[in-house]
Amino acid sequence: MVLEYFIITLYTISLVLILIYALAQLNLLFNYLKNKNTPAPIFDLTVAEETPYVTIQLPVYNELYVMERLLDNISKIDYPREKLEIQVLDDSDDESVESTSIHIKKLQKDGLDIKHIRRKIRKGFKAGALKEGLKTAKGEFIAIFDADFLPKADWLQKTVPYFKNPEIGVVQTRWSHINRNYSILTKVQAFALDAHFTLEQVGRNSKGHFINFNGTAGIWRAACIYDAGNWEGDTLTEDLDLSYRAQLKNWKFKFLEDVETPAELPVIISAAKSQQFRWNKGGAENFQKMLKRIVFNKNIPFKTKVHGILHLLNSSMFLFIFIVAILSIPMLYIKNEYEHLNIYFFVMSFFVISTFIFFICYWFMYKKRHGSSLLSFIKYIGAFVSFFSIVMGFSLHNTMAVLEGHLGKKTAFIRTPKFNIKSLSDSWENNKYVRDKISFNAIIEGLLTGYFGFGIYSAFTVNDQEGDFGLFPFHLMLFIGFGFVFYKSVFSKA
Repeated sequence: MVLEYFIITLYTISLVLILIYALAQLNLLFNYLKNKNTPAPIFDLTVAEETPYVTIQLPVYNELYVMERLLDNISKIDYPREKLEIQVLDDSDDESVESTSIHIKKLQKDGLDIKHIRRKIRKGFKAGALKEGLKTAKGEFIAIFDADFLPKADWLQKTVPYFKNPEIGVVQTRWSHINRNYSILTKVQAFALDAHFTLEQVGRNSKGHFINFNGTAGIWRAACIYDAGNWEGDTLTEDLDLSYRAQLKNWKFKFLEDVETPAELPVIISAAKSQQFRWNKGGAENFQKMLKRIVFNKNIPFKTKVHGILHLLNSSMFLFIFIVAILSIPMLYIKNEYEHLNIYFFVMSFFVISTFIFFICYWFMYKKRHGSSLLSFIKYIGAFVSFFSIVMGFSLHNTMAVLEGHLGKKTAFIRTPKFNIKSLSDSWENNKYVRDKISFNAIIEGLLTGYFGFGIYSAFTVNDQEGDFGLFPFHLMLFIGFGFVFYKSVFSKA
C-alpha cells in the first residue's frame, strides 16, 4: 500500500493546486464582470506641445517572409513624422538582411525616420536587441512590435494619450488573430489567447494587480524601463521579467481591451511548440526570480501578492495537469481494488468543479465575441472540448519546459518562425525555417496516446468487468489531445 498511498497523495496535491488556480480564475471573472472604464487624463495629440516623441522598435531575427509586410504596415502609422522614429533591431543572419536593408532605404527616401540597427553579437537575444536600441532611441515612449504584428494606422493615437498620467509605465493592447480560422490548431491558440487578453489581463488590471507586458503590441515609458533596471536576458520571457520589476517599483500598467493589434498565429505544431516552450519555461524562470521580491515587498497588498504568485505559476499548472493525467489510470485501478477508500474517492469527485469553473469563465469570454445564443453555446462546447483536449496534449511538452525553468537549466531563445499565412489558400510547406526533425518528446507523446487508449479500455474492464466510467471522458480527451499533438508533430501538418 506504500506505492498506492504515494500515488494518492501526489494525485490529491495536484488536484488541490489546480482547484486553487481555478478559484483564482473565477475571482478574475468577477473582477472582469465588475470592471468599469473610468475616465482618465489623456494627452491631446492635436496640440503639438502635448504630442510626445515616440520610438517604435521592431526586434527581428530571420523574418524573410514577413519583413516587407511589417515595414509597409509600420510606415502607415498615423503620427507626426517629426515626432516619430522607427528602429529595426535586426539580428538576422540570413538573406533577409539584404532585402530588409533595401526596403528600409526606400522608406527613408520617402521621408520616414527609420534606422536599420545591426549587432555583431546576438547577446541577450530579444532583450539584448531592445536594450541596444534603447541606447540611441529618441523617444520618450517606446512602442514594440514583433515581426508578425500588424498595428492599425491609429494605434499610437489610441495608446499614447494615456501616458498623461505620470504613474503609467506601460500601455498594453489586446492581440487579435488574422488567421484564427486557418486550422484547429490556430483556433485553439486563439481561444486560449482570447481568455488571457480578456479574463486575465482585465481581471487583474481592474483591481490593480500585476499584469504583464506581452512582449509586443504595447508601449513603454522609457523612464520606466530605466527605473526598473532595463531589459535583462536571464529568462526566456524578458517581457514578464521587466513587467514585474517595473510594478515592484510602483509603476502602473494600463491594459486596453478595446484596442486590438492583429497578428499571425503559428500554423504548424513545431512553431506552436517552440513558442509554448519559451513562454512556459520563462514563466517558471520568473517565478524563481521574483517570488521573494513579491512575498517580502511591504507595499504590495496581500491579494495582489497572491494573484502575482499564481500568475507566475500559470505555466506550472501544466506540471500538475500532467501528474493528474498520468496517475489517473493507476487511480482508476486503486479505486476498484480497495473498497475502504470509497469515501476518499467520493470526496475527490468534488474536484471536477475545477473543470466547470474553467468552462464558466471561458464561456463569458467566448460569448462576448460570438454572442450568447443557443447555437453559439453549442459551438462553444465544441470549442472548449477541443481546447481542453489539445491543451492537455501539450502538457508533456510544457511540463518539460516548466521543469527546466524551475531547475535553472539555461537554453537559447528559440524564435517562433513566421509564415505570412492569412487564409486557407496560403501554404507554409516551402518555409525554410520549418524543422523536419522529429523530437524525442513527440515519440513519448505517441506512447502516451496509447497509454490513455489503455485508460479508455480500462473503463470497460475494471470492477470485475462491470466497468467504471467516471474517468472515461477525461481519458478520452487525453487520448484525443496527445494523439493530435503526436500526429501533427510527426507529419508537420497545419
